[in-house]
Amino acid sequence: MRWTGTGREAKDAEFLELVSGRAGHLYRSACLLTSGDTHYAEDLVQEALSRMYVLWRRSAFTGRGRIDNPAAYTHTVMVRTFLAQQRRRSSGERPSDALPEPEGQDPDSTLRLTLLDALGRMPPKDRAVLVLRYWEDRSVEETAEAMRVSSGAVRTRSTRALARLRVLLGDSLTELAIR
Repeated sequence: MRWTGTGREAKDAEFLELVSGRAGHLYRSACLLTSGDTHYAEDLVQEALSRMYVLWRRSAFTGRGRIDNPAAYTHTVMVRTFLAQQRRRSSGERPSDALPEPEGQDPDSTLRLTLLDALGRMPPKDRAVLVLRYWEDRSVEETAEAMRVSSGAVRTRSTRALARLRVLLGDSLTELAIR
């Protein structure tokens, strides 16, 4: 027998509204975190949303200890899930290290693939800080909170990650931008 109380249904409706409004952005961020691995990105979004649903059902968004911005908190949960999974992974196996380039590819998609490849060669924490700071446009403090590090660590990691990204891209970024 199913319980059909109005409180539970209202909570479910609010959660569905959050998911429908933020799922696309979560997926795009997850694709960047996973260096273009769309299957892993889908899994990451599902894991984050399932964790959020558990929190949602426990009334973490309505009572004491209320979370004011569920959308931002969902992104934080996703980034933390990604970082935890990266720590647990025993190897970085991927089906292929190079994406085939179809004929007649436009420069924007070539640039996107080049950036995804460079992000994929960076350590997960560097990738996470770049995605949070420059893709999601979060502040240093928000990024620090999401990654559970100090603001100084975020500043340092951002600077070093950008320098690594520039080295990885080398002249390829300039060539792609000129096209």
